[in-house]
Order: sequence, then C-alpha cells, then structure tokens
Amino acid sequence: MKLKTIVIAILLITNGTLASNLRAQAYGEAVLTGKPYEAPRSFDLSLPELGDVSQTVLTPLDERRIGEQIMREVSTSDEVVQDVEIIDYLNNLGNRLVSASSDKQQKFNFFVVKDSSINAFAMPGGVVGVHTGLILATNTESELASVLGHEIGHVTQHHMARMLASQKYDMFKNIAGIALALLVARANPQLASGALTTSAAVGVQNQLDYTRDHEREADRVGLQILDSGGFDVRAMPAFFTTLQRGTRFAEGGAPSFLRTHPLTGERIADVENRVSQMTYRQVPDSVEFQFVRAKIIANNGSADTNIEVFKQNINEHKYSNEAAEHYGLAVAYLRKNALPQAEKEVAWLKKNAPSHAMIENISARMQVLENNPQQAAKQYAAALKLYPDNRALIYGYADHFLAIKQADSAIKLIKEKQGLYPNDAQFYDVLAKAYTMQNKLLLSYQAQGESYFRKYDLVRAIEQMELAVKANDGDFYQKSIVEARLTELRRMQSDVKKG
Repeated sequence: MKLKTIVIAILLITNGTLASNLRAQAYGEAVLTGKPYEAPRSFDLSLPELGDVSQTVLTPLDERRIGEQIMREVSTSDEVVQDVEIIDYLNNLGNRLVSASSDKQQKFNFFVVKDSSINAFAMPGGVVGVHTGLILATNTESELASVLGHEIGHVTQHHMARMLASQKYDMFKNIAGIALALLVARANPQLASGALTTSAAVGVQNQLDYTRDHEREADRVGLQILDSGGFDVRAMPAFFTTLQRGTRFAEGGAPSFLRTHPLTGERIADVENRVSQMTYRQVPDSVEFQFVRAKIIANNGSADTNIEVFKQNINEHKYSNEAAEHYGLAVAYLRKNALPQAEKEVAWLKKNAPSHAMIENISARMQVLENNPQQAAKQYAAALKLYPDNRALIYGYADHFLAIKQADSAIKLIKEKQGLYPNDAQFYDVLAKAYTMQNKLLLSYQAQGESYFRKYDLVRAIEQMELAVKANDGDFYQKSIVEARLTELRRMQSDVKKG
C-alpha cells in the first residue's frame, strides 16, 4: 500500500482521544486490513503519571519494532533524503548528543525529510526526523543541535508512548507493521483531512501536539544534553525566539514545529533562566554543517536561481563560510550538468579550502562524470587513504568499479570496508550487483537478502535467501551458510507474528 494512502490510517490508530479516536482507530484498521468497520463500544480513560514508563502501553520491544518498521520505509521513501553525506552528518551530530544523554542504551536513527517547512519530530524506537527546512532555518550548528536534543528528550522520556498509554486497547500488535505513516502524519498534518471529515481530522491533529509538561521536560532534558555535548546552550532559547517570530518563515502562520511542539513565552523564559545559570560557551560551526546546508540549498528549487544566489553571495562577501558557498555553487552547477563551471569551483576548493571528505568526493565524482575512469580511481583511492571510513567515498568508488565492470575490485573494496558498517544495506546491494556480473547466483541472492534484512524487510529477505538455497551454484560451505541463515530469518518472522 502506498505510503500516503495509509498515513491517515496510522495517524488515527496511534493518535487522538477518547471515543472519537476509538472510532478513528477502528476506521484506520479497516482501511489497512479491508475488514468491515465496527465502532468500538468502550474505552479506558486512565493515564499514567508523567515519567512512569512502566505504565505505558508500548514496551521497549514494541518501540523497537515500531522504530524498525519506520526505518524500513525510510530506507526507500522518496519523501526522505537518501544522500549519504547528509544522512551521516545528521546521524553523527545526533549520536554525539545521544552519547551525552542519560539513556545511552536507546538506539537512535536520524533522517532528513524533503520538506521546506520548519519541523522536526520524534517517534517511538528512537526515530527522529528533521525537515530540510529546519536545517536551513537554523543560524548555527548549536541551534540545530538544540532541536535534536529536544527531540532526543522526547524519546528518552517516552512521551509518545505516554500519549498512547491513554488508549489501552489490544490492537498495538499491529502498530509495528504499519507505523511509518505516523512519520508523514507528524511531518504533514494536513494530510489528515484527506480521509475523514474536516472536523474529525482537526480533532485528531490536536492530539499530535505534545502536552506542555512533555515540552518542558524535553526542553530540560535537551538543554542538559546540549550542554554535556559541548554545544552553546544559548542556542536553544535563541532558536525558540526565532521560531516565535516564525510567521516570516511560513505562509499563513507559524512554523510546523510550533504546531506540533506548542511554544509559549513561559517556556522560553524557563529555558532562558536555566541557560543563565550555565557556563557560557562559544562554539564555532563545523565545516560539515556549512557544507550540508549549502548542499541542501543547491539541490532544492531552481538550479539557475541557486547558482545566481551563490555567485552573488561570493561576490558580495555575504557568507559565514566562503568555501561552503563555492561548494554549493559546484553542486548547483552539477545539477545543471554544467561540468566546466563545476570543475572550476572544485578547483577553487582544492586550492583554497582545507582538505575535507565532501570536497574529495565531489572532485572524484567530477572525474566520473567527465568520463575519466583512471583519474577517478586515482582520486577515490587517494581520498580513502585520508578518510578511510567515509561512506560517500566508499559508495562512489564501489559504483565506479561496477560502472567499468570491475566486479572483483568492487567486491574487494566492500569486503575491506564492511566491518566499519556491518548493517549498511547498500554495501550488500553492491555485492549483489558484483556477484551477478560474475554469474554467482547463490552469492548474489544471499547478498540481496542481507540487504533487505538491513532495510527491515524480512519478507523479501526470506524470499532472496530461498532463491539462494535453490541456486545451482555455490559450494557446500556456501549452501550451508544460506540454509542456516534462512532458518534464522524464518524464526525471526515467526517471533514477529507471535509478538
């Protein structure tokens, strides 16, 4: 079922209140299962105390399963940024903050939604989404970190689970299989109006808003995380103040973040009071923050317009980081396939900017696009010596080998780097393509199955492993491995159905 088709169904299953939401929940399940709609007759209005996680409906296992299902959809969704440089930057920043939190056992996944609105949201299972619009609205890296810290606070305090705890139904077994739609529901609340009457949709949307107690608690936790993570704590009240003036960012009202995270003058004053008692720290932005913002700008909207904006900023010295402007200009030129102009900007970066993996990556990509395979290989090899764990460079080098039909080299590279990222699905995708080139069917099916498993798609993983078992090639050792793995995957599938 297409993602947006099930958005409202999950929204209604997992959010809302009382009788109206019970009806919505049943309606949502009917949409998803095709079963007749039957309105529920009774419900429990009790709520756990704030902070009492033991009384929430969702167990840690429930939250983990929901998180995995969301990430399954995230890995293939067109609504989510798939650029590994942007993904890795946000996850590195987010995990730096997580390591400074009190709950270091919770696994987090951070991702970026292609949406110009200013918004971010947290989901059960440690899933945190950030809109491109919010990244661009932040003036400093510490401001972006303050938003992530706030969302991490929502997760570690189990706020979504507490919201669900007001609806003690026996239907939560189904949530893990379809929960991603809540992602889009929180990101684009207006989608709710497409399935029910306007009044019902508004009623449901109201329940997407965290309570004031939740917000204050997330502020407090997030502020401590921000401080412990080494960022400028003044960034949180500064960004809140910017958001409060946010009508200039969004047509027809305040930023989306304010609609799902109610902001009051009292909250800002509380944060400012806490900040005044903390140590002053001036923290410069990282180069990655500047380059990622420039890349997002360059890849959105009109390439021609972006080119003119970057050129004007450079000519008028309107920037906080000159190298980021040249980098953004190079990316915009590449979008337009203006290779000579892009090459000129890359040459400027190589000469004037400090060495950086993102510069090395775009430089090597230029050689690929200009059909210089030997030079591209030389640049990728040299760059990986400087940045051996950079996924964008590994991806680029592997794709280069596949493009020039050097399957052995692609396999060797991935095998060398796989230990760094054992759960990276794309590494297995590369292996599957390379083994196909070599006509090694068992290994190709096996690799594709492992890729699907790391995309949380257990059904397809099993299908591929079944094909691997039936393949006519492969030695005894290889067949034994795929048979054992197939047994393990089937056991996992059985456990999920039982759970």
